[in-house]
Amino acid sequence: MTEAADLFSAPLAALDARGRLRRLVPRAGRDFASNDFLGLAGDRQIAQAVADAVARGVPVGSGGSRLLRGNAPEHEALEAQAAAFFGSEAALYFANGFVANMALLSCLPQRGDLIVADALVHASAHDGIRQSKAAHVFAGHNDPQAFADAITRWRAEGGMGRVWIAVETLYSMDGDIAPVSALAEIAAQHDAMLLIDEAHATGVFGPGGRGIGAALEGQGNAVSLHTCGKGLGVEGALVCGPRSVIDWLVNRARPFIFSTAPSPLMAVAVGAALRRVEAADDLRAGVMALRRRAAEAICAPLGLPAPESQILPVILGEDKRTMAVAAALQAAGFDVRGIRPPTVAPGTSRLRISLTLNVGLADVDALGVALREALA
Repeated sequence: MTEAADLFSAPLAALDARGRLRRLVPRAGRDFASNDFLGLAGDRQIAQAVADAVARGVPVGSGGSRLLRGNAPEHEALEAQAAAFFGSEAALYFANGFVANMALLSCLPQRGDLIVADALVHASAHDGIRQSKAAHVFAGHNDPQAFADAITRWRAEGGMGRVWIAVETLYSMDGDIAPVSALAEIAAQHDAMLLIDEAHATGVFGPGGRGIGAALEGQGNAVSLHTCGKGLGVEGALVCGPRSVIDWLVNRARPFIFSTAPSPLMAVAVGAALRRVEAADDLRAGVMALRRRAAEAICAPLGLPAPESQILPVILGEDKRTMAVAAALQAAGFDVRGIRPPTVAPGTSRLRISLTLNVGLADVDALGVALREALA
């Protein structure tokens, strides 16, 4: 009889030999790895909102999918709050951003449509695209003309359906910002729908933390995804868009229909996080101060461009070297993680430095010194 060890031991050893074996490790050191950009994961106001909900009898578990008995008043209250907050017609709460992205791209584009996605969109978007009945093409990263050209070619070849443009506003591994206005113009010119993943921008960018694409919210051709487990410090994801889009997801999105609903307590936490983040200009300013300090203490000495956002990649190229430098930084007390293929393209392994309010300016300075020593 074949055992699991026989099936996987050799390929796991091969991953290890290439410097690509992944392991779970405990949290340790100063936080330069998480997506808790505003430091809200431990926020007292959010925690108090959850404690108050427990005290008034809000259950921990939902008990089922939203279409069965899992649809709690807290879910509906959050969705109404989120639609008002972001400025959309309606909103839908998912358990996490991965399933939300899968739902959007597997369910909304139809057979005969075309998905044009940025080459660096999230893995969850790739998985959703694979499940879609629509045709798809990946356009050059942050290249509006590449999107326009892909649409034009498809139309010239006889494409008659709807075009869906799928992008992130802030890319999680490169930290660069999408040309959202130019992409919105292309969507308007080609009567296309725009799917905007704000995962790493929500809370940190835009008025009241509403995201880089905040000006597009409420438009009939725009659907946005706001992850709650990063800048908001909690859990889940909110899809915002026209009512008809939300209703279609409720009726056809398998990741929504067949998933147990998120905890009603977490819906309460997300609502509290939205209230907290709207008035958090001081926290956003703190993140930008860390970014400016990183430009001076980390980027300039290494000859790197100043970061566009709170995500700073240091591309080292080779897998084993990347992991060795990450290990040296961790040993020095800095939680910096190495990122390797398939998360990033071969030859672009990197340190992904995440700037969060769980550290201060002095920590950024100290990391800069430690990084230069590790790279020497």
